[in-house]
Amino acid sequence: MADLEDLRIDRQVRDSARPPRRTGRWIVAAGVVLALLAAGAFAYRSLSAAVEVDTVRVAAANAASAAPGTILNATGYIVAAHKIEVGSKVMGKVAWIGVDKGDRVKEGQVIVRLEDEEYRAQLEQARGQFANLQARLLELEHGSRPQEIAGAKADLEQARADQIDARITLQRTRQLTDQKIMAPQTLDDAQAKYDAAAARVASLDERFRLTQLGPRQEEIDAARGQVLQAKGTVDFYQNQLDNTVIKAPVTGTILEREVEKGEFVTTSFVGDRGAKGYVVSLADLNDLEVELDISQNDFAKLAHDQRGWVTTDAYPDRRYDGYIRQISPEANRQKATVQVKVKILNPDAYLRPDMNATVAFYSEEKTAAAAAKPVVVVPPSAVRDGAVFVVLDGHAVRRPVKAGAASSQGVRIEDGLIGGEDLIANPPAELKDGDRVRARKA
Repeated sequence: MADLEDLRIDRQVRDSARPPRRTGRWIVAAGVVLALLAAGAFAYRSLSAAVEVDTVRVAAANAASAAPGTILNATGYIVAAHKIEVGSKVMGKVAWIGVDKGDRVKEGQVIVRLEDEEYRAQLEQARGQFANLQARLLELEHGSRPQEIAGAKADLEQARADQIDARITLQRTRQLTDQKIMAPQTLDDAQAKYDAAAARVASLDERFRLTQLGPRQEEIDAARGQVLQAKGTVDFYQNQLDNTVIKAPVTGTILEREVEKGEFVTTSFVGDRGAKGYVVSLADLNDLEVELDISQNDFAKLAHDQRGWVTTDAYPDRRYDGYIRQISPEANRQKATVQVKVKILNPDAYLRPDMNATVAFYSEEKTAAAAAKPVVVVPPSAVRDGAVFVVLDGHAVRRPVKAGAASSQGVRIEDGLIGGEDLIANPPAELKDGDRVRARKA
């Protein structure tokens, strides 16, 4: 038990050895302040030692995009390869128009309707005439009906009976005249009556024979010709009626809407204040070209199918492949130029007809040789004694480079940089490799 008592901690002794609580807090606060002062002093010494410089981020581009193989630059305008002014085949007043400028239309889509009442009336009239002549042809082709033959025969028999009666009367009158019983005038009347009866018999006999034979082939052929003529007239007026509905000839975009409801449309252009010669103009905006006037001094550099890159003033960062599709067979004497059309491959919605465009024609051999090599252009002031300074981890690192041709954009670096580096744009004369630097704030 005595040993256990010796091991017991005397609380009074421990409490007297612990420093006061307030004193401990002051010690901790003092330590923090000293640490902050030391860090600030270190940062101040570090920053004060760093040289303030201007930096620029080096951009690299593929050699093909920089067009090292460019042989000629030319400017012109984008045009639709095939612009169509849709006109009308018939004259009439616009009853309805269903498109506006900028609308996309499909081939065969109805875009304008003209008033068609007159054309419908003409078509109905032609159809009636055609039906009449067609019925007449059928009558001739079928020949005489049995009833008609029977009627012709009956008329012939009646005429023959009248002729027999007239002959008997003539014989009796002749006898009486010879006996001086009747006057000679009576004989003349009987003779005339008999002659008329005989002529009627001959006429009806021919009619009966023709009725049995039916119409002549010439009459049938003539009737068929009249039917064909009438059918052509029907087709003509049907076509005229169909032409009052104007459809899009191709799939494309409406460039201009030339008419409004109530305006008169003709088959030829009269003028702005007269009847309109066409209703809309449209083009396929997936088929665009650049129209260029090439100086005759530069014309020898180009050839059919020559490749080039197309850019526009509106979107200079967008580039399109193209090739020479057409070269004018004759030159312009006044301008001393030759017109060339460059077809744009895979155009998009950013391109519009009549935009300014630039075509950079290039040599495929030169471009292919340099396509894999990056192109780096830096400010001329960044190159000093065949080297540049690159900022790495707050230090200026001297890097030798191989400088190439200089241009208005800067000095082209052939070797030593790959792009993406932070370069000191104008290194101070006293700057050395490894010096601490910091970027100047804008």
